[in-house]
Amino acid sequence: MTEFIPPGSRFIDLPSPFPLKRGGALHGARMAYETWGALDADGGNAILILTGLSPDAHAASHAGNREPGWWESMLGPGKYIDTRRWFVICVNSLGSCKGSTGPASIDPDTGRSYRLDFPELSVEDGADAAAHVVRALGVERLACVIGNSMGGMVALALLQRFPGIAHGHINISGAARALPFSIAIRSLQREAIRLDPQWNLGEYDDDAYPEAGMRMARKLGVITYRSALEWDGRFGRVRLDADRRVGDDPFGLEFEVESYLEGHARRFVRRFDPNCYLYLSRSMDWFDLGESCHGTCEEGLSKVRVNRALAIGVYTDILFPIEQQQEIADGLLAGGTDAQCLALPSPQGHDAFLVDIARFGPAVRGFLDSL
Repeated sequence: MTEFIPPGSRFIDLPSPFPLKRGGALHGARMAYETWGALDADGGNAILILTGLSPDAHAASHAGNREPGWWESMLGPGKYIDTRRWFVICVNSLGSCKGSTGPASIDPDTGRSYRLDFPELSVEDGADAAAHVVRALGVERLACVIGNSMGGMVALALLQRFPGIAHGHINISGAARALPFSIAIRSLQREAIRLDPQWNLGEYDDDAYPEAGMRMARKLGVITYRSALEWDGRFGRVRLDADRRVGDDPFGLEFEVESYLEGHARRFVRRFDPNCYLYLSRSMDWFDLGESCHGTCEEGLSKVRVNRALAIGVYTDILFPIEQQQEIADGLLAGGTDAQCLALPSPQGHDAFLVDIARFGPAVRGFLDSL
């Protein structure tokens, strides 16, 4: 069991005990975060960024860590999220293996990693933990909370559970509930991990690690993160040269797209803990914003209290389809929020917000400038 904590991470302790939605509590838990910019005297220029499943809190480079972050092109001085104006906080998700407490962390009661003894994790728990970080940093009301992918789910839960915590909200390729297709894909990813004999009911180590299961899980995910249009334009039916084919397996890698998936998966598997992957993945499947009000998703959205909101998505996203961003905007609008949906024509699918900055950046900056 390994944690992968980026240099320059900072930490805030959660209250102990920290109760979780589905029962149980964490003791001695913490959240990893990073910040950029300076907080105004009145604390009114703070932005919170909530991430997808796998990123850490290192969204962009800073003095404590000069390595480029996962949103380097979006965030920084003079960039679309301009840190000369905004004080930006990015938190690593509760349940992750990148600094915040999760299944790979040490359980203070036993002195060993939690593994499957970690309590059942919900998106709402991540929202509660993020809210604690915001308060601990002295921010009473955020100018905006920005949630990407899974972070879009966490952001909606945060806004619902803490009315008035933010003036504005940008939901990027997010959702107010998990759809059957997304649940099915994540179910297969978890099954791939659990069927790997090396997983061993979560009792693996670096020498006996469920590499095959994690590779398959990551490949399934990457396929859904991009679009068929991009796969075709990027790889076509190009075959590997003979010297790039590995071994004598008659069913081995043959096409460029297969080689890309294999390389991507191999870079990921030893950089994310399998049990953390299982917990975070399942938390997304369980999420439905309507649960909290014992009603529909639409009713849950209508009870969110935020002044202005923008839901952004792309037509080619099959994992969090554009209909889900439209649902967010419509539901918030029904509750009195000044909300709209922006559908972008990016060919890059769900991951477009990470790579198609030329389209997403101006929309994010335009909304922030209007606050």
